[in-house]
Amino acid sequence: MFNIPNTLAFIRLLLAPVMFFLLVNRDSALLSGIHYTWLDYMAAFIFVLASATDFFDGYIARAFNQITTLGKILDPLADKMLTLAGFLGLMMLDRASEWAIFLIITRELFITGLRVSAVSQGLDIAASWMGKVKTVVQMIAIGFLLMNWTGATLILWISVFFTLYSGYQYVVVFFRNTPKLP
Repeated sequence: MFNIPNTLAFIRLLLAPVMFFLLVNRDSALLSGIHYTWLDYMAAFIFVLASATDFFDGYIARAFNQITTLGKILDPLADKMLTLAGFLGLMMLDRASEWAIFLIITRELFITGLRVSAVSQGLDIAASWMGKVKTVVQMIAIGFLLMNWTGATLILWISVFFTLYSGYQYVVVFFRNTPKLP
């Protein structure tokens, strides 16, 4: 049950709230005396480390046939926790558009509900290639926003496009594969 890929996904689950804490609790006594720039660097480091676990857990699971039901639940949950921690924290710092974050969160919740519905009907709607592109572009956007780099807002909106487009693809696949209602 707890193989290397699942352990990496679990580590990602733990790192997400730590990153969020560094972004939104800048005035806490625990972080007093640390300049905001260093908090950005620490949050970015944690984000890169957590993002690397996303790559490696998937690679190891496929390469060594360690795909488990727990992993199928933990991996997307950890991805969503990490990206939402980044996007919400950055929105609270006024570095990310509220509309962009709203669209991303709405899509994630809708598609999660759709996937649960599919599972209840015996369907498995696995992550598509475009869903993986969406995740990578979102991670790049978060990295750029964390570091306050030029072009960060543009990359955020590009990630919104991929987020909505991959969501559209999930909807199409869902309705193509569900039994027709009378």
